[in-house]
Amino acid sequence: MFYVIGLGLSDEKDITVKGFEAVKRCERVYLESYTSILMVDKEKLETFYGRQIITATRELVELEADEILRDADKVDVAFLVVGDPLGATTHTDLLLRATSLNIPTSVIHNASILTALGSTGLQMYSFGQTLSMVFYTETWRPDSWYDRLEENLKVGMHTLVLLDIKVREQSEENMARGRLIYEPPRFMNPSTAFRQILLTESLRHPTKSSSSSSSSSSSDDEDGSDKPNEEPTPTLLDPSKTLAMSLSRIGTPTQRLVSGTLLELAELSEEDYGGPLHSIVIVGKRLHPLELEYAGKFAVGGEGGNWWKVGKEVYGVERETF
Repeated sequence: MFYVIGLGLSDEKDITVKGFEAVKRCERVYLESYTSILMVDKEKLETFYGRQIITATRELVELEADEILRDADKVDVAFLVVGDPLGATTHTDLLLRATSLNIPTSVIHNASILTALGSTGLQMYSFGQTLSMVFYTETWRPDSWYDRLEENLKVGMHTLVLLDIKVREQSEENMARGRLIYEPPRFMNPSTAFRQILLTESLRHPTKSSSSSSSSSSSDDEDGSDKPNEEPTPTLLDPSKTLAMSLSRIGTPTQRLVSGTLLELAELSEEDYGGPLHSIVIVGKRLHPLELEYAGKFAVGGEGGNWWKVGKEVYGVERETF
């Protein structure tokens, strides 16, 4: 049997009883190590589970899947995944490969960031498409996420944004030279994510001053024609009028949430958010009074923060009295 087992969000004790019993029966146990991380090291898992654990890197999972599935039709093999096991397409691919080899499979689910969203006070059925954000570089700033975010905002839905983690990543130079030297792990902090959002917003919807200067500089077209200036599309992501939240180490004893405007959260430092892992949420206009009230417990500035002002004046949500 090939088991794909979710480990939950925090430590070795988050595994379900069913998952724990399956691991104890397995001859080989792999731990997927590149889509997320647990808050404890592998040795602590090995002690608790009573099994040696093999680290499953991206290269092993994507290029040597047959080794993971070896003899799984004769013995039990476990593939451990932080969070829920089917949160990434890589794991679905493993199950399809197992089926094609006539290997019986079993999926044992667990909590993930997608189900732990309730800790924000925002209702899960009010979320739209989930997005991912990668680290920008000086020459690479992929912004396709912005279009998906706008689609969510147009219908008032909240948006979960998963932040980049880099584990066993190579520099461009080492890749070019074929050297298997890996960079230190990096985990995107909400401070970086919010600043990248503001950067992309400024490029997609430049201010009037920058728009007028750019249009005046390009007024002398080659064909000499006087083309009317197109009106800029109104933004759905005004930094001072858009509510957002950060989710840090959700499901762990050091869990922390922060709510405020996009501008307020971008002004906080990395230390304000603490260590990984992190996600962020952009709040949609279908905000319910109960959502406003619960998420407001985490507001920058407390009762005097802009969370409440923007919630009332921009989102049109009145506070409920308890």
